[in-house]
Parts: sequence; C-alpha cells; structure tokens
Amino acid sequence: MLDVLIIGAGPSGLFAADRLAAEGLAVTIVDRMPSPARKFLMAGRGGLNLTHSEGLAAFVGRYRQAEAFLSPLIGDFPPEALADWCHGLGEETFTGSSGRVFPASMKASPLLRAWLRRLEKNGVKLLTRHRFTGFADDGTALIQHENGTPESFPARATLLALGGASWPRLGSDAAWVSALEERGIGISRFRPANCGFRVAWSAVMKDRFAGTPLKRIGLRHGEKSVIGEALISESGLEGGAVYALSAELRDTIEADGSALLHVDLRPAKTAAALARRLARPRGKQSVSTYLKKTVKLNPAEQALLREAGPIPQDPDALAARIKAVPVTCAAPYGIERAISSAGGIRLDEVDEGLMLVKLPGVFAAGEMLDWEAPTGGYLLQACFATGHRAAQGLSAYLKNGNGDHTQ
Repeated sequence: MLDVLIIGAGPSGLFAADRLAAEGLAVTIVDRMPSPARKFLMAGRGGLNLTHSEGLAAFVGRYRQAEAFLSPLIGDFPPEALADWCHGLGEETFTGSSGRVFPASMKASPLLRAWLRRLEKNGVKLLTRHRFTGFADDGTALIQHENGTPESFPARATLLALGGASWPRLGSDAAWVSALEERGIGISRFRPANCGFRVAWSAVMKDRFAGTPLKRIGLRHGEKSVIGEALISESGLEGGAVYALSAELRDTIEADGSALLHVDLRPAKTAAALARRLARPRGKQSVSTYLKKTVKLNPAEQALLREAGPIPQDPDALAARIKAVPVTCAAPYGIERAISSAGGIRLDEVDEGLMLVKLPGVFAAGEMLDWEAPTGGYLLQACFATGHRAAQGLSAYLKNGNGDHTQ
C-alpha cells in the first residue's frame, strides 16, 4: 500500500513530500489543477518573497491570534532553515533592504523546477487533474480524475494541503470544507486577507484617477500605522500599505459596518512644517496650482483631499487634512481578489503533529489551517513550517506502526 497520499501540490504539500520521500517513504501527490504550485508561481511573478530576516520574536508576532500555535512550528523550521533548503536546490538567496528574503533569480519557476526534479528523483508521483471529493466510509480519501467517478485512494496516512479560499482560479477554492464538516471537523469561516477595500469614490475620482498610485504615504487605522504605497482603483483602495492594515480594517468593518482609514500624504513632514508653508500668500494662483507649488501635491493627492470635503482655507486645518485624509472603507474586496485568506480548520482540531484529532492518520498543513499573515514572506514561511511539522507528524505516525490497515 502507498505510504503517504498528499492532496494538494502547493508549497506545504510539496515540501512535506520532499521531506517524506527523503526518508524512503512511498509518496503520491494529487492536485486538481493541470500543473502544480499555480499560486506559488503567481506569487513569484513580482519577485518570490520566501521569508523575512527580522528576529524570531518579532517574526512570530506577525501572526496575531495564531502566534502561540505557529511559534513552535516556525521555531522548529525558521527562516534560516528555509533559506538553507532553497540553497540545497541550487537556488541562492539574498536579503533586500526591507529585510525580505528572495531567491537570487527573483522568480519562483527555477526553484519549482529544481524542486520537482528532486521529487521525481526520489520516486514521488504527481497526479494532476485529480480532485479530492471527501472520505469513504472506511476513512480513505475519495479522489476523482477529471469527469470520472470518485474512487478510494488507500494510503497508510494522508496529508491535506488544499490551500485556503483566495485565488480560486489557481486551485484553492475551499471546496474541501463540506467534506471535513461532515466528519465533525470545526471550520472557521473564510474571510479575505491582504486585500483592498471598497470606497464610495466620487465620479471624478473613479473616472480620472482609477489606476493611479499614491507613493510614499502613511496609512493609519486605530493605533496601527504604516508607511508605503497604495493604489486608487475604481472600486476603492488597494496596495501594499493597505494590505498591511487589512486584518484590522476587516475586523473593524465586521464589528462596526465600516472602518475609517487616515491617509498621510506627507509623512516626512510635520503638520507644523506644512502649516508654515501653507501660510504663504496664495495671490492669484488657483488652489490646485498653489498646493502643487507649496507642498507638491499631485492631482491624485489633491483629488483625495477633496473627497473629504471642501479644502480648508486655514493653514493649520489644511495641514491637518493633508496629514490625515479620512477615507471610509465600506467592505473588503471579494475573497477571490485577496492575496490570502483568514479562516480554515480550527487550530484545536489538530494535535502537535498536525494530525486531525477526529480523523487519525489524516494530517493538514498550509492555508487550510486557521491562521493569517501579512505579506512580506510570512505567508510562505508558515506554509513551509506547517508542511515541515506535518511531515514530522506523518513520519512519527508511520514509524509507530500506525496506518498498517485502512484508515
């Protein structure tokens, strides 16, 4: 009988397969997509951010409510270990000025090709266009090949690595939720993470400035603030700085119905310094020309300023507006547009080896589990760390003589 069936060919599943095959176990991976790691490849289009170089204490704090759960897993497989693994595949890494860690090629495809070659060399079988549909009465996984009939796929142990609910066209559509709920597994509902937010822009803002970036700005929601960039879209506001606050904005919207975001158009200047500049006589200049020459506000920034109401005439009030333009976020973008998702298998449903307590011999890893992380390398690091821990759990389970009969 097959030793391990891994369902899902994303980073968690492929990494667990790499570890288990190196131990001599017979591993088969199935995935519903025509090729593996589609979302991983998409993530690498703009430069594959594998992990981050900041200290471990600060690193694990990025996982918010899941910090206690993920801290020992990332401690067992930290960023340095991920970089070493990458080096072992012949892909060197470097740390950028932001502290983010990338492969030297800045692409996902060379790393994935080397990874798949090693898996094939170690005897791992990869079956694409195979969909998980649930469990048979005896606990074996049911796998359907394209338009065929679901059939039992016996294995001594099974790893579920099916991803979360974002980017469903790339494979993670959360279609597995009902199959686990039928088995009594608690699932926290999926919500968008690292996403943009809908804003009720004026017609002028939509028609003239959709697609315009806002560079070197500050964003603040509640007590949390970030410096970065954002993008005005026809439906709202998105981009790296917005994603960094997305969890807090989403939670506030769920609690209050909307969330107030303050945009600092000149984070490098104090309000007092801006007010001094704005106290200069305007003369016959238009307001737009005056703002452009005095504080270098471009047309998009001026339009954002006007979205909050008539531009104040008083220099102090105008400086205060520039430092904190209020933008009301009505709702997050749909989960299909989110970079990642929050929600999934409740963390109390798995043991220390990431085996489902109610389904002995069935393990889970990656974004299926109920954790979320900001962009910056934290998403992939947790996917690899949970894949590593699941591989350890599977190995220990099989070495203890379990799984010798049908699950």
